[in-house]
Amino acid sequence: MKKSCAWLDDTNKIRVEFTEIPDQTTINPVIKNKQRNFEIESTEWNEKVVTIILKQSVDCEEDMMLYWQDMELQIHPRGIVRTVAFEKKYDASDTKLGAQYGRRKTSFSIWAPTATNMVLVLNEKAHIMYKETKGVWTVTVRGNYHLARYYFLATVNGEKQKINDPYAKGMTANSEEGVVLDLRRTDPEGFRTHTYAPVSKADAIIYELHVRDATSSVESGISKSHRGKFLGLTELNTTNPAGYSTGLSYISELGCTHVQFLPLQDFARADELNPSESYNWGYDPLQYFVPEGSFATDATDLVLRVKECKEMIHAFHKEGLSVILDVVFNHVYDFENSNFEKVLPGYFFRYQTDGTVSDATGTGNDLATERRMVRKFILECVDYWLKEYRVDGFRFDLMGVIDIQTMLAIQDRCNQEDRPILLLGEGWELDTPLLPEQKSSMAQSDHLQGISFFNDSFRDAIKGTLFDQLNTGYVNGNGAYIEKLPQLVAGSSDERFGDRLFSNPFQSVNYVECHDNHTLWDRFVLSNPTTSDKDKQYMHQLATGLTLLSQGIPFIHAGQEFFRTKNGDENSYLSGDQINQLDWSQRGREDQNVQWIRRLIQFRKASHLFQIGNVVEMEHRLHIIHSPNPVFGFLLAGADEDLVVFINPTNDEIQIEMPALGRWEKSLSNHSQVVTEISCLLDSCVVIQGYELAVLKKERR
Repeated sequence: MKKSCAWLDDTNKIRVEFTEIPDQTTINPVIKNKQRNFEIESTEWNEKVVTIILKQSVDCEEDMMLYWQDMELQIHPRGIVRTVAFEKKYDASDTKLGAQYGRRKTSFSIWAPTATNMVLVLNEKAHIMYKETKGVWTVTVRGNYHLARYYFLATVNGEKQKINDPYAKGMTANSEEGVVLDLRRTDPEGFRTHTYAPVSKADAIIYELHVRDATSSVESGISKSHRGKFLGLTELNTTNPAGYSTGLSYISELGCTHVQFLPLQDFARADELNPSESYNWGYDPLQYFVPEGSFATDATDLVLRVKECKEMIHAFHKEGLSVILDVVFNHVYDFENSNFEKVLPGYFFRYQTDGTVSDATGTGNDLATERRMVRKFILECVDYWLKEYRVDGFRFDLMGVIDIQTMLAIQDRCNQEDRPILLLGEGWELDTPLLPEQKSSMAQSDHLQGISFFNDSFRDAIKGTLFDQLNTGYVNGNGAYIEKLPQLVAGSSDERFGDRLFSNPFQSVNYVECHDNHTLWDRFVLSNPTTSDKDKQYMHQLATGLTLLSQGIPFIHAGQEFFRTKNGDENSYLSGDQINQLDWSQRGREDQNVQWIRRLIQFRKASHLFQIGNVVEMEHRLHIIHSPNPVFGFLLAGADEDLVVFINPTNDEIQIEMPALGRWEKSLSNHSQVVTEISCLLDSCVVIQGYELAVLKKERR
């Protein structure tokens, strides 16, 4: 049965929650500690709840008791931990937390201002911790504790419970206990000394991949023990049974510059001891500083998950590919049982005015990124993955829930690196209790000009609005939304074409498919049920072609280039390998389309005209061509050559007048497999085939 309880909700406010309505005519409550009684200014009743206002301010560390009739209640801190006074007094932003390993001694620190007792349990032996300033508990233990297991026993609000270190760098299987690591012993050979060519934001082409999906298929050609693991993506020259490239070699050949991994940090709902029995995308974060154990070849080996994650990143770097980490700093899995809530109840999460936990993320909680110690945690985590794992970028899940100040601090930290660090995220406007101008949403993009945003306007105009599965877009709806295309191919940043979303085109991440929702192919199955498979493939080519030839940062979902399907599963985050694994046999069957995507990528890389970084230059170079509706065309005017792109979203041949006379060479067409120039046009008109995307080039002489 729930007991009556008393909470300190502000520096002078106590709320008492009774199990039954008490007699309010009896003597007033008494509040005191060992040294003094506290004077009461007022009491206000609301059925079983009484709010008591004190005449003086108190601290959350006061050992206060409330006496009411024959009832005696300990007063525990609650809402006070979210006050400005608390933030100021217990700001330990400059203090190192977690386990600081040394060969002769290891120091342990945890921030828990309201805890009344703290014990470190190291290799099953208890060590009393001591409370220092700003709410930090510490202890140093002599000896070499590499691979030692540890956790904390904390007494918070009168209850003793086990807490894993939020800053732990290693974990036992299924996140049971933290592990002390000598991180120097986890580096693969050459990991720190290997150099690789930096990739700027202007050159970025992103390929989104899930570690397990990439190699779990028996047709991947990957060693059986490495399928679905970090090490599966270190193997080179793998092929499917038909001899077509797979895995890392395939990704390298495709030509994208960055691989964006779905979450690699330790997550829930994947049994690390029996990984084949469960599946998860990874958006259930547990331990942010630790790689996921189900991706290791042996989760019981306390070093392997760290070492093998580094080996995978190292393998991508050696292939000239940059690595982006998908990070989930907007919520945690099961917040009530999270380390954050255990160590300091009520602090790490955002609350509504009625005292309920905010749930804009739809996961049961929103992290309060605007609080100093939450921001410290996030910044140190970003710093750690930059330095320890050498990642090259971060993709922020539901970034609109994160406050702007935190995102700007992350950007400042990343700018200190000697290589470009790509930052991008989902800037959706969500109902979290921050002021609109505090959210890192697309509406605030002018204040976050170094950060890129997923452009849902691009997605919806090309294939149809996300939340209406029967709605069709430009490529699959005979030119629907054509009026939006000028702005979209301009990176949604050119005021000539109406309201802009961004200050510069590199803020726009252009995509038509990602891990969320239906794959592009599955969407076409729903929205265009009577269209032939061949025409759906053409539509698919137009959509991906527009993604790769528009200004901004192109983003491709793994398998999109060979018409990936998830058999209609719209939300496959728990759906298992049969739905989620990359079908490497289909990669072979659709090699013709794979080669088309490769040519598009090579063509984009070869011309600065697809990488315009500012609006002034765009106004000079990008021009929309007047074409017969619904064909869309645009001209890119260069110093040495002009490029024209035409897209025909119908099944009819359409004749189009070229924007200028001269010798135009058709360089690319999804209707041709020729790599060299396809044809030469001396006439003033060109015929665009049904469902054709064509690129023509004219040299300036």
